[in-house]
Amino acid sequence: MTTSNVEEFKLAVVGGGGVGKSALTVQFVQNVFVEECKNAPFYLLTFEKTIPLSRIPIANIVELMMFLASLRYLIPLYKSLRDSYMRNADGFVMVFSIIDRKTFEEINEFYDQILRVKDADKWPMVIIGNKCDLESERAVSKEDAMKLAASCGRMPYLEASAKARKNVDEVFYELVREVRKQKKPKDTADKPAKKKGCLVL
Repeated sequence: MTTSNVEEFKLAVVGGGGVGKSALTVQFVQNVFVEECKNAPFYLLTFEKTIPLSRIPIANIVELMMFLASLRYLIPLYKSLRDSYMRNADGFVMVFSIIDRKTFEEINEFYDQILRVKDADKWPMVIIGNKCDLESERAVSKEDAMKLAASCGRMPYLEASAKARKNVDEVFYELVREVRKQKKPKDTADKPAKKKGCLVL
């Protein structure tokens, strides 16, 4: 496969603590389920993932960076790193847990942060309700989630489960589709190939 027929995207996965950001991304890249890391302030992993979409191979460099939710407002470095990666990302997966109402309410905060850092009125994003395998513990209805997605520029909304591997691939495929919709033909023709990644905050 030559670089001429590969599109590269930098994708960011954001969301509150314990929503399953790392679990979703590692499940997508490595087909394994991992529990959310809660014992270290942050760690960084880098993966590469090639996916077929519309018969065109899409190369994704997946980069995970996670911070303890309790520390993210206390570490000055967090904001600078977050803003730096948000600034360079082509698209965003905004994740909440369907069993945690607070993480759902935080989506608006991430949405506003992204648009502020991007200095834009709109940007490719998808909203994901994770942990849908825990339906009996649901605290956020599908109707509420779809209303939120509609209010945020009618962006796509999907429910997923990293543990059950439900809709995991679809999450990232859908975001890539949203990014490709926004990209102009001249963007890929004029810009040199870049190594890009996927960040989890």
